[in-house]
Amino acid sequence: MTPYEYHLHLLSQTAPALRYDGSQPLEDWRQAARAKLRELLGLDNYVPCDLNIQAEAPEDMGAYTRMRFSFESEQGYRVPGWWLMPKAPAARPRDVMICLVGHGASMHLAIGVGKFPRDAQSLGSGHDYALQAVARGLCALTIEQRNFGECGGKPDGGSDCYMPSMTGYLLGRTTIGNRVWDVMRAVGCLDTLLPGAGKVFIMGNSGGGTVSWYATAMEPRIDAAMPSCSVCSYDGSIAPIHHCECNYVPGIRRWFDMGDLAGLIAPRPLLLVTGAQDRIFPIDAVRGTFRLVQSYYGAAGAADNCALHVGAEGHKFYMAAWEEFLRMA
Repeated sequence: MTPYEYHLHLLSQTAPALRYDGSQPLEDWRQAARAKLRELLGLDNYVPCDLNIQAEAPEDMGAYTRMRFSFESEQGYRVPGWWLMPKAPAARPRDVMICLVGHGASMHLAIGVGKFPRDAQSLGSGHDYALQAVARGLCALTIEQRNFGECGGKPDGGSDCYMPSMTGYLLGRTTIGNRVWDVMRAVGCLDTLLPGAGKVFIMGNSGGGTVSWYATAMEPRIDAAMPSCSVCSYDGSIAPIHHCECNYVPGIRRWFDMGDLAGLIAPRPLLLVTGAQDRIFPIDAVRGTFRLVQSYYGAAGAADNCALHVGAEGHKFYMAAWEEFLRMA
């Protein structure tokens, strides 16, 4: 047996120590579970600072305006982003969708702009989440995730996660923790970008969906989530299939499977999106995880607030999920 095979064996023998078993009030479990997740993600290592928001002049894009801005996530580290607002009349002008792209993409694709030759393949392929949100009467906020695009991506626009993730582990940090922290800080920017904002939603595909999932578990100000091609059991996807190193959280499988984090999201509306032919998030493992998600929503008395949208193809966001999500949220 190789070391890798032995680790897979150990996984198969390991029950998540913090799985909710109904023996205590769900809220008591949540307090312990959120504290453990915060520890595992390394979020105890982050120190809040003044957001120090810097914004450029808004641009009139016809049906909406867009504005480039940045904020200080940690002292000395700035996060760039785009803020889009639909013009009146809009269906839900005070509600905001946070839009996160996945690996091999950058935030400019969320607003429908190409910067690199590789972007030609992505433009028009459903990566323009911020434009999709605005077209449905929502405000949209997108940020550059760490190790993508302007925040440490490769010169050709690809993602570059290996060395930042490995050095982060030396400091007790995780790349998912970095990205979740930036999302939490971005939510704080809404007090300036849209005072009196309504509901706050989050979505993303692949790596963007992964961060949407963890961020919703950690950030109670997020009212509903639509993670795509990302929520699956660790044993069914992250362990047996090669993924980017940024997907791994040291020690997490001892305490949780991915679906257990739904207990930190319920009863907020949740739509999981996946592809029936997704090779890196296999549909059978996704369906099994959704059953676990349903058990937590049932325990929270909100069984109708979670759903699974399955597209017919592979690893991509399915536009038909929008209508279902907006009915739920």
